[in-house]
Amino acid sequence: MNTRIIFGLAGCGLLFALVSAYIYGRQKPALPPVFTPPTNPYASGIYTNGIVESYQGSGENIAIYPDVSGRITQIHVREGDRVKAGQPLVSIDDSVQQALAAQQQHQAEAALAQLQALQAEPRKETLDVAAAQVAQAQAGVKTAGDAYEKQQHAFGIDPRSVSKDALDSARDALQVAQANLDYARRQYSLIKAGAWTYDIHNQEAQYNALQQAYRSSSALLQKFTLRAPADGVVMAMNAAMGSYVSPQGAYDTYTRGYGPVVVMGGPQDYLSVRCFIDEILLTRLPSVEHIRAQMSLRGTDVKIPLEFVRIQPYVTPKIQLSDQRTERVDLRVLPVIFRFKTPGNVTIYPGQQVDVYVGEK
Repeated sequence: MNTRIIFGLAGCGLLFALVSAYIYGRQKPALPPVFTPPTNPYASGIYTNGIVESYQGSGENIAIYPDVSGRITQIHVREGDRVKAGQPLVSIDDSVQQALAAQQQHQAEAALAQLQALQAEPRKETLDVAAAQVAQAQAGVKTAGDAYEKQQHAFGIDPRSVSKDALDSARDALQVAQANLDYARRQYSLIKAGAWTYDIHNQEAQYNALQQAYRSSSALLQKFTLRAPADGVVMAMNAAMGSYVSPQGAYDTYTRGYGPVVVMGGPQDYLSVRCFIDEILLTRLPSVEHIRAQMSLRGTDVKIPLEFVRIQPYVTPKIQLSDQRTERVDLRVLPVIFRFKTPGNVTIYPGQQVDVYVGEK
């Protein structure tokens, strides 16, 4: 009985093995490829990789850094917005700079008021007071002169009627009165002449210096608002409300480095492709008059012809696709820039890597 069971189980196992071998041994038809790998469309084309950028007449994307430090108080735009030149993008806390500019403005206004006061001299009321002081001094001379004359006349009639000391005191009082009159007249002439030219020039220089300081503070105050340097599109906003930025840029917690606060691109009618030709292939690069290229989007069958724009005639280390600090091989490349009209049937983003073949017409 046990032998039959053992043979029965062995037969079932054999049958299961044969069925499994049949099922798993069948040749399944290969799935069609999701996309056709890019192929060289030119007889002797050069393969290179490239990065899609916003189209600029020269240079790359516009990286915007602040000239001042502070915390962001307002963000005026969002990524993808089209902006005009001069449009505000980001505002940085400017409360301290506003207070400083207001202080310097008030100081300049006070210096201007003092300058205008000097230029308006002599003041009529002050001149009237000086004239009254002259009249008062003249009256004093008249009084002292009459008193001295009486004393002198009495002394001439009878020397014993007036003491020598009284006569000398009357004469001294007359001289003091005459000196006071001379002082009052000189004071009147000084007031009538107005402010001294050197005082006016000195006050004018102080006003100009304070005015320039206020203008400088006002100009610096404008830098607390980042504005679009040209018409274009906001491609990346790398800071949030309340984050601290400086002339080094905004700190990225993921990369642990600093980058631009805002990255802008040109109008999106055209996009450019920056290709990096290996230095060992430069001898195969066609002349500018005959160069042409085709771009393939990775993961798709989309192929777009490219229009040659320019060559950046400077061979540099290829660090655009890797971190310069960890670069091991000194691979040098020549940047070549193409452009293409933005297609309507597919979305392409700046920063996207593409495959490019460069050939000859």
